[in-house]
Amino acid sequence: MATASDRRGQQEMAAPATRGARGAWTRLNANAAYRRASDVLLSSDRRRFWLLAIPALAWMFGTHLGPILSMMRISFLDSYPPTAGRVPEWTLENYLLFFQAPNYITPFLRTFAYSTCYTLLTLVIMYPVAYFLAKKLRPSRQMLFLLLLLVPFWVGEIVRTYAIMILLGNRGFVNIVLMGLGLTSRPIPFMYTGFSLGMGLVYLTSLYMLLPLYAALEKIPRNYLEAADDLGAGSWTRFRRITLPLSRDGIASGCVLVFLISTGYYATPVLLGGPSTTVFAETIAGFFHVAGDKWPEGAAFSTIMLIASLATVGLFLRAMGRRSGNILG
Repeated sequence: MATASDRRGQQEMAAPATRGARGAWTRLNANAAYRRASDVLLSSDRRRFWLLAIPALAWMFGTHLGPILSMMRISFLDSYPPTAGRVPEWTLENYLLFFQAPNYITPFLRTFAYSTCYTLLTLVIMYPVAYFLAKKLRPSRQMLFLLLLLVPFWVGEIVRTYAIMILLGNRGFVNIVLMGLGLTSRPIPFMYTGFSLGMGLVYLTSLYMLLPLYAALEKIPRNYLEAADDLGAGSWTRFRRITLPLSRDGIASGCVLVFLISTGYYATPVLLGGPSTTVFAETIAGFFHVAGDKWPEGAAFSTIMLIASLATVGLFLRAMGRRSGNILG
């Protein structure tokens, strides 16, 4: 245990550093240029807001919107990357190509169908889990269970996809258990089907559904449910009239996240899917992997996918908003 003399010694050793920092700050405040700059930048709430917002906006535009805008620009060029002696020209042929061949439209529609179905399936699976965490566990145990659910997501997408392949392979765990129980005499071909792709996507995106649902359900006051119970409402009525409407924001956020992520997955469909489950991301990747100047076509198809995904999400959120308004009204 430190004695009084030891503490005084430590304070005496720290005093020169403290005095030095205080002196440097005093000299900085006394500097005329610093004071003029402070008066200009911090003279109003609006200027203080922009002083804080500009770095965040620069980061967002530079790392997020910048690449997207660059991709959109490339999608209107007739050739890319640039070559010596050739000046790229503006064209719409890259977008018209999408509508000219059914082998492009089919994966596009399949991607939206898969993403919609798997999003709904993820919601159905994860809603009871989120409800159990938020309403059935004591607060002291909720973080422990959330941590246990988060642990698999510390591993990368590829590793988790290979884990699904190990489970569903002809000599995987599932087939070994089924044959061991005598339920089948030969391995069931789970792999390279819509089932394997769906299981992989649901597994990979379940966390993005769980966390918004948990956050929304955890905020619902328990006295609402207790009051409804006292008034004679059954469990289904309490869920339908209280829990479900008040968790609508979490449902909307989770569905949007899962849908957008599902439409953009590439590695998982390649590893788990087959020829009959080709998604649009694989079609887009084909333009960037082939030799030649196919980047404008890939950029155009990526732009189409981006706009269609955002439009679908916008319609969904609008419908959810109207539904919420009808319930509240």
